[in-house]
Amino acid sequence: MLVAGFPAGSFQTNCYVVAPAAGEECVVVDPGQDAVEGIDDLLREHRLKPVAVLLTHGHIDHMWSVVPVCGARDVPAWIHADDRDLLSDPGKGLSLQARQMLFGGLEFSEPDDVRELTDGATLKLAGLDITVDHTPGHTRGSVTFRTPYEDSQVLFAGDLLFAGSIGRTDLPGGDYATMLRSLAKTLRLPDETTVLPGHGPQTTIGHERATNPYLREVAPHEGPSRGL
Repeated sequence: MLVAGFPAGSFQTNCYVVAPAAGEECVVVDPGQDAVEGIDDLLREHRLKPVAVLLTHGHIDHMWSVVPVCGARDVPAWIHADDRDLLSDPGKGLSLQARQMLFGGLEFSEPDDVRELTDGATLKLAGLDITVDHTPGHTRGSVTFRTPYEDSQVLFAGDLLFAGSIGRTDLPGGDYATMLRSLAKTLRLPDETTVLPGHGPQTTIGHERATNPYLREVAPHEGPSRGL
């Protein structure tokens, strides 16, 4: 399997393209701010043809470029129903201060073709079997995507789990207790599962289970409140 990515825009949100191999069809995961050029570069480099865009959640730093990416290639965008309204009104997912800073004259809309993700579904796209897990807490409609890789699997974690931290829960739609339940569900995955988060470096389930302070037996009273 081919996985390539880059941190997009001022938010440094990890955008990924995923394919069985070079020269094949692919999916794009989380096309954030100013992601179009980076995606086009990866598609040319690996001779890939996108067939879908997958969104781990509806925050603007993960879906900023979804309309131009889908429109240029005539492909659908997949998002959980509980975050779908953020495609056309991303300010709903942000604090008042962030809305005032980010949305001076900006308007957003849905792509022409939007399809809704459901918990436990397996998407058969680009020759890949991609399992969807609903993992609310960061937003109501947050999901992760899993796909087999060699003898293990790769987890596209969005803003659920990072190397050494977890997603913040203090924005509209976030809830810390719900986040902990989603993390407990995710931690049932094998230790060798590769975690590709929405921000920062990759890690593994085993490493985070052993070292992440938010995953200890007694969880901290509150989640982090920094970043977007």
